[in-house]
Amino acid sequence: MNHAMYAIIQKDLRGITSNKRLFSTILIVPLILTIVLPSIFILAIHFAPEELDELQNILKLLPAAQQTKELDQIILSLILNSIMPIFFLMIPIMTASIMAASSFVGEKEKHTLETLLYCPLSLKQIFRSKVLASFLLSMIVSFLSFFAMMFVLEVEIFLTSGKLLLPNISWFIILLLVAPSISLIAITLIVKGSAKAQSVEESQQGAVFLILPIILLIVGQFTGVLLISTWILFLLGIFCALLAYILLKKAMGKFHYEILLKQC
Repeated sequence: MNHAMYAIIQKDLRGITSNKRLFSTILIVPLILTIVLPSIFILAIHFAPEELDELQNILKLLPAAQQTKELDQIILSLILNSIMPIFFLMIPIMTASIMAASSFVGEKEKHTLETLLYCPLSLKQIFRSKVLASFLLSMIVSFLSFFAMMFVLEVEIFLTSGKLLLPNISWFIILLLVAPSISLIAITLIVKGSAKAQSVEESQQGAVFLILPIILLIVGQFTGVLLISTWILFLLGIFCALLAYILLKKAMGKFHYEILLKQC
């Protein structure tokens, strides 16, 4: 990565952090998904366990070895290591979509696209810089959200049950494979769409369809239809990584100046 690409990445990151509306959205969504929501689950288990009868369908899907523990420990483990990882996947998608949606259409709205195209970089390098800037922000927010979530949840679990509950290997697969792959898929599709869009809002509309599969997975878990195991997560990560590579390669191959300039 040369100096010009690094400058574009820095500019895009500063543009997001200096925009209070976008930056607050990036902070609020992870806060709700990783702090507020799991805290409600943990407090409900401690103070109103009878309200969690809907989780019985999920408990039946657990291996027999895990069902020998105390009920509250089983449910806590289920929430931390089976339910929350799927909720967590929304964070890289939504964070990436917020920044990626304004990548090229934002340059058009600010009338800086022509200046960007005059920089000493090829169009593919510019495209790669935009993708990398969104990817870096997505991963930074994802990792910070994870560590903040684990700190708060471990404190809450210890105060309510007197024990600590460590994350299992599913979280490592999520953080190191699934989340980066899904984030790159979202960024590639949205950055490409941003070049054709007339406004940031129009570019962001595509992100809604990327979240739908995650919502279906969440619904499937809560209704007891399926339980996302470690192996399913791993295979999902491999599939998403391959898909991200293919999409990125195709997107860069079909990205031309005419796509950017015809709607300026």
